[in-house]
Amino acid sequence: MSNTAGQVIRCKAAVAWEAGKPLVMEEVEVAPPQKMEVRVKILFTSLCHTDVYFWEAKGQTPVFPRILGHEAGGIVESVGEGVTELKPGDHVLPIFTGECKECAHCKSEESNMCDLLRINTDRGVMLNDGKSRFSIKGQPIFHFVGTSTFSEYTVLHVGCLAKINPEAPLDKVCVLSCGISTGFGATVNVAKPKKGQTVAVFGLGAVGLAAAEGARVSGASRIIGVDLVSSRFEAAKKFGVTDFVNPKDHDKPVQEVIAEMTNGGVDRSVECTGNIQAMISAFECVHDGWGVAVLVGVPNKDDAFKTHPMNFLNERTLKGTFFGNYKPRTDIPGVVEKYMNKELELEKFITHEVAFKDINKAFDLMLKGESIRCIIRMDA
Repeated sequence: MSNTAGQVIRCKAAVAWEAGKPLVMEEVEVAPPQKMEVRVKILFTSLCHTDVYFWEAKGQTPVFPRILGHEAGGIVESVGEGVTELKPGDHVLPIFTGECKECAHCKSEESNMCDLLRINTDRGVMLNDGKSRFSIKGQPIFHFVGTSTFSEYTVLHVGCLAKINPEAPLDKVCVLSCGISTGFGATVNVAKPKKGQTVAVFGLGAVGLAAAEGARVSGASRIIGVDLVSSRFEAAKKFGVTDFVNPKDHDKPVQEVIAEMTNGGVDRSVECTGNIQAMISAFECVHDGWGVAVLVGVPNKDDAFKTHPMNFLNERTLKGTFFGNYKPRTDIPGVVEKYMNKELELEKFITHEVAFKDINKAFDLMLKGESIRCIIRMDA
């Protein structure tokens, strides 16, 4: 691949020209990487609900035309000036948030919220010069969260790439780029249930199932799944969910239902929906004295969290998390190794696979609620 270094690459990309309209397969020009940038050949990408959310652009800043995609696996094609940690041929996972390794957050053991490379959903250009590396006949095509993996080649800041074991199958570990790591990390890194404790997971989409998987791996004695779609319970059993509660089936708040089921409340809860009422319920369903609730879902910008202060005074703890508290470059290679060592199962998250030319089918599957993760093969 090194013979393309320094040159513009022409390749296929799925372009979102406007909100909610099917992606269009186009030939795009991908410029060489500039200072602290890396150009990557994407081999596999998957569809995350966040891609759909910003494709629909409901309540979000519409940034079009744009190349979406942020869960992927690929191989470094070339590197720009100043890049020393990566070289052509390295296997990498693009990550929607970054790690500059120099700011106060990156130097802190407690934070992964890099000042320089923290997710910015409105920015459609590269940090180095404020320009896009994608174009079609001279027209710039905007980037998405610094990754844009719905393209055979993409350009990223070096801080948004995790170098991983080249033996790891990219068609499996690509799902660790976002949702699975977010949910799994929310449980194991933030909620930290002890062996034998009880855990409630609100929302049984991909992130919630990953949170349940984290509870299972941690040795939770009981994992209560909470969702408005009862049909999700059967699939959730594969991820360790032992009980299921549909709030619509009860005439009292779901936190009261869970408290009755667990003799006063669960030890830990993880909220993965972004629904403000679910967030309140997740906090109020944990046991007083030691209960910990972790918020993962992103709420509406106008939402407000409301609970009685006595819930805090009774020694319940409320936490938030971003990307499961993982530092992308430092920690994600280790999560890949968990998969390689059979400590973490990924295959059960992958329900469908399509060729790149059929990428719109992946959107249809997610919109119908039929897929957890759909892998898109770039070479098919």
